[in-house]
Amino acid sequence: MSTRTHRTLRTRMLVAAAVTAATLTLAACNNGEGVHDEGASASTASTASTTPSPKASGGTSTGAGQTDPANSTSEGSTGGAAGSSGTTGSSGSTGSEDSASASTPCADTSTRTTATEVSRPLNHLLLTVTNTGSKNCDLTGYPAVRFGEAQSVPPAFEDSKPQAVVTLAPGESGYASVLLAAADGSGSNGYTAKSLEVYFDTGASTAAHPSLPAKGVYVDDSIGVSYWQSTMADALTW
Repeated sequence: MSTRTHRTLRTRMLVAAAVTAATLTLAACNNGEGVHDEGASASTASTASTTPSPKASGGTSTGAGQTDPANSTSEGSTGGAAGSSGTTGSSGSTGSEDSASASTPCADTSTRTTATEVSRPLNHLLLTVTNTGSKNCDLTGYPAVRFGEAQSVPPAFEDSKPQAVVTLAPGESGYASVLLAAADGSGSNGYTAKSLEVYFDTGASTAAHPSLPAKGVYVDDSIGVSYWQSTMADALTW
């Protein structure tokens, strides 16, 4: 082989080696970029996985507003406490008011009864019942009065019946009038009575015993009583 040919062959081999080395270097660079790209993709994927999407964020917010145990427990407890407090206060207040306003029939043990002879109208006696107790009481119907040794009680004037029961708060008074005898002297079977029993209604079992004037009162068979009234004027109308 000539020297020139040998040099040519050597040059070709060097060129081929250089080409091969360049190819390998390029491949290595491509591989590096590929690894870098994969790393970027992984980082992006990781970031995506840790950052909630708008949909996920909306779901989380809704869940916190509706089902968050701490929030719901706190609000429920507060609401319950307020409701409980309000219910209790209302119930207590209502119970107290009901207790204070509850009425029972007036009894001679918790009242004071007087009988006063009046000048107008003629031959009338005014009965006054005052509540001396600590609770309201009712005067129902009309008084059943018994003078002296009388065996019966006089009837009531039905037109005097009020529209409602007369309720006496502590310290208040109710009234009824008694027509003792006919003003024109037309009555019969008259007599003078010096004692009086007053039953607050026809079903009462005990009576009050108000005092009468020392001379007594004249009674005949014209006698009648009014229903219990809330004012003296209404009582003396009959």
